[in-house]
Order: sequence, then C-alpha cells, then structure tokens
Amino acid sequence: MTSVARFLAAALLCCSGPMAGAAEIVVGPAPDALARAIATAAPGDILRLGDAAYDGPVVIDKPLTIVGGRDSRVVGKGEGTVVSVEADDVTVKNLYITGSGRRLDQLDSGVALAKGTRRARVEGNRIVMNLIGVDVQGALDATVAGNTIVGRTDLHRAEMGSGIYVWNAPGLLVEHNDIRRGRDGIFVATSAKARYRYNRMQELRFAFHSMNANDIVLEHNVSRGNALGFAFMFSRNVTAIDNLSDGDATHGLFLNSVNSSSLIHNEVREGGDKCLFVYGAVRNRIEGNRLEGCDIGIHLTGGAAENVITGNAVIGNRTQVKYVGTRWLEWSGVPEAAANDAGGSPPEPTGEAARTGRITKEPVGNYWSDHVAFDIDGDGVADSPYRPNDTVDVLTWSQPMARLLLGAPAVQLIRWAQSRFPGLLPGGVIDSHPLMSPDGTGPRPLATALTVGYAPAGEN
Repeated sequence: MTSVARFLAAALLCCSGPMAGAAEIVVGPAPDALARAIATAAPGDILRLGDAAYDGPVVIDKPLTIVGGRDSRVVGKGEGTVVSVEADDVTVKNLYITGSGRRLDQLDSGVALAKGTRRARVEGNRIVMNLIGVDVQGALDATVAGNTIVGRTDLHRAEMGSGIYVWNAPGLLVEHNDIRRGRDGIFVATSAKARYRYNRMQELRFAFHSMNANDIVLEHNVSRGNALGFAFMFSRNVTAIDNLSDGDATHGLFLNSVNSSSLIHNEVREGGDKCLFVYGAVRNRIEGNRLEGCDIGIHLTGGAAENVITGNAVIGNRTQVKYVGTRWLEWSGVPEAAANDAGGSPPEPTGEAARTGRITKEPVGNYWSDHVAFDIDGDGVADSPYRPNDTVDVLTWSQPMARLLLGAPAVQLIRWAQSRFPGLLPGGVIDSHPLMSPDGTGPRPLATALTVGYAPAGEN
C-alpha cells in the first residue's frame, strides 16, 4: 500500500460513523439556545441543558442526545409540536416538555417521532399540558420509557389527544410510563409487533385502545378509574398477561373482532358495567383471569365462537354471564365449537402465550361464586355443571319490560322446572367442570405494576 493510500484509509477510518468525535456540550439559557445548539452540534454529540427554560419548538435532524437536569424545560409557543425528532438514534431524556398546539388534525405533540426514523429513545421526561404527549408516527424500533405524561385540562374530552399515539411503529417498546388525563392513555392504530408493559394510566377515556394492532404484547399494565380499561379491536395475535383494571366505569377488558389471541391472568376488580366484553371474537384463549365486582362478569355476543374459556374466577358480579343465543357453549377448557364433540380439544397456545408456560392444557372449568354445588370426591371440581342463564334471562334481555314479571309465580315455576330438567333450557353457556374455589384458577394476576418501575415525577 502506498503512503497516499494509507493516508486515505486512515482518514476514512477516523471519520466513519456518525458517532466519531462526539462531544458533550453544555447549553446555557438564552433565546433560541437549544435550536442553535442543535444546528451547530455534530452527529453523536450530547447536549446537556441546565435548570432553566429553553425555547421551543425544536427539530432534531441529526443523531443527538439531549439530556436535562432537575428543572430543564423546553417550552413551546402554543402551536405545533414542541420537540420533533427527524433523525435516527436520537435520545430525549429528563426534560420537562410543554406548550404544544391544540390541533388534532396536525397531531400537535410534546414529542413527535417522524416516519422512518429508527431507534429513538424518549426517556424519563415530564411531558405536561400538550395535546398529544408522544406521537410515534411511523418510527421504527423506538422506546418510550419512564415518562410522566399529563394531558391538557382546558379542553373537552372530544378535543383531547392521547398520552401516547402510535401508528405503524414496529419494534416499539412502551414501558414504565405514568399517563394521566386526556382521551386515551395509549392509542394504537394500524401498528404491529410492539410491547407495552408496566404502564400506569388514570383519568382517561380508554387506558389502552388499539385498532388493527397485530402481534402485540401487553403485560403488567394498570388502568385505574378510567371510563374503559383495555380495548382491543380488529386485531389478531394479541397477548395480554397480568394486566389490572381497577374501578373502570364501563368495561375492564373489551374485545371486538379479535382473533387467535390470549388473555391470561388479567384482573378486573370493582368495575362498572362489564368486566369482560367479547364481541365477534373467534379462536381466543381466555384463561386464569379474575373478573370481580361488575354488573356483568362476562358478556358474549356478536357471533363470538371457538373460544377457550378456562380457569377463570368470576366473582360477585350482579350477572355472572350474559349470552343471548340458542347454541350450547362449553366453558371448561374445550373450544365452544367442540361443545357437542367428545373429541374436541383446546387449541394449543402460540407466540407469547406459549412462551410464558402458564397455560392449562387439560380441560378445566372456571370458578363461579354463585354456583352452589357439592364436591363429594374432593377433587376441587363441582359434582354438578354450572348453567348461568335460563329462558327467563334470555326473555328479559331481549324484552326488558318482562322484568316486571320476575316475581310472578309462573316465572318462578319456569325457573324451577328448568333447574330440575336442564333439557328444557334453550341453549347457552355451560361449564361442565366448575371449580369449587378461586384458588384452583392459579395465582392471582400480578399487580406489581402499581409499585415496580419508575417513580412518577411531579407535574411542575
């Protein structure tokens, strides 16, 4: 190799990669100081902000790390997005970010990750009084972790944005965030292959709301005091494990046209209308969940079929099960479609559900707190099947005015006759192997997301 060639090779080696020669720069408070520091920084530099307010909005168009101190603020002008990330390998950390616009059609946000950017990290920030907290708009392999996101308080619910808005962001990790106020805590639209875990959400319409979100995993999230807890719509291969809905007003778990998915060891407690609502959902596994204190424990409708419902504890709901239909649905660990087929067997778990190893493979029923039965052989399974609904229930659900007749002797006679002669029943849910104790459903869902992870930061 000639001396000229060696010189060129050394020069290329020294200058290769965006992180070569990265510097740490302290950015002092001054008008537009942060925007000017971004403009003059080299790729890979670290910008450290002091305990002061910095003018927004800013656009990060090169790989940079921006780190705040105890009271580093980036304050927008009330229009557009405060911090826009338009490059790969950007980290935004430990900042107080506020002052976005209020236009939903423009997705005005505290932080926005642009389409096609890779490996962005939004960590440990306080993102307060913005229309949308973090907008992940087509970014790849992004991480949103440990942030406190508090929505606006000066708008009607319909005008509010979500804490985290996700569109087409495969590889996304959302964890340990504390999200309060706004429309939805996490809203996912047409985005697959992501993980959402250890997030806490309250004072919202929906805690988690997904549409067309395939191959996603939710685990150890907490929804408290929202209008609705966890809603999954028009999706497949959803895995929801160890999530908690506590005191949500309408639904704890909501499935609409969700297929080939697993709900395992989740808990709904002190809910409102419905602990679990299943509409048009097919070939799902619902196992080991605890559904307690709602008006309706499980509401199944809209052609939901071929689901395996096993090992759940349904406790103290005003109506344990609501199902209006003439087919018999077997809820003791066999698919509903195989209820009349002695050779039927549950579908094998796949994906994340199989990885956890917490799936019951043998047919087993559920625990029903209102089931009065004996267990002569002491095997933990009731000696008589559980049938939650009868003809009178179906009549009153379809004709509400018939409730006026519930105390009539004729109605009581019909119920007594059906209890003695099950062949008179019109169809419905049957659990042939109901459990005698909720302990038989396995360990209670983990509520560690209440205390594990990042401590929520203050609003100011």
